[in-house]
Amino acid sequence: MDVSVVIPTYNRYTLLKRAIESLLAQTYSVDEIIVVDDGSTDNTKDIQKDFPEIIYIYQKNSGVSCARNVGIQRAKNEWIAFLDSDDEWHKEKLEKQLAFHKQNPDILMSYTDEVWIRNGQRVKIPKKYKKIGEDVFCENLSYCNIAPSSALLHRSLFEKVGMFDENMEVCEDYELWLRIALREKIGLVREKLINKYAGHDEQLGFRKGMDAYRIYALKKLLHGTDSQKRREAIAQELEAKVNYHKRSTL
Repeated sequence: MDVSVVIPTYNRYTLLKRAIESLLAQTYSVDEIIVVDDGSTDNTKDIQKDFPEIIYIYQKNSGVSCARNVGIQRAKNEWIAFLDSDDEWHKEKLEKQLAFHKQNPDILMSYTDEVWIRNGQRVKIPKKYKKIGEDVFCENLSYCNIAPSSALLHRSLFEKVGMFDENMEVCEDYELWLRIALREKIGLVREKLINKYAGHDEQLGFRKGMDAYRIYALKKLLHGTDSQKRREAIAQELEAKVNYHKRSTL
């Protein structure tokens, strides 16, 4: 099972080096590393000199969704993983995740548990982000509980449900994971296999106004399922988010 890893990045040269080094240290070799530079103005372009084995693609700044989609389209393998350029994998991440899929060949997407590190210190993960892995759709309906850096997908899923929505500046992962979960079973590897970092500049996951994008995503999802139970759950969450968004913008 060969895997292509897609890394979108923007002005994170030093952090990007750490991310790539974590891929090269895997106990199961990564077959292809694709870095999509989303219009960086620092020395990110030098990453190709540091790691000549990677595929480096530069594009005009178009957003993380576009960058990931470009990487997906360039990838040569059936299995595609993502790594945010400010995160890193534990050395057995890929080996253990692929072992899960070999044992569960009907599951075409999985994610792992994670370690949170803020300003250099490991922190406790809030209860609402606890990984359960039972009804993944419901567990991700309020907040995205699947870190992109932990996700491993079979290419066929993109053919079934589409790619990342390039209209979304943030929460694009939230929208795609829910779109997949409406149709497919998503598996959880119950081990902490990535480090998810916080506390540095330009983190998309901590921008204000994110609920506006979640509302957009939920409206899309209402038209994406024939399940009455799912539609009721989506409508309930949508109403809650619209009300909260109204109060927070007063």
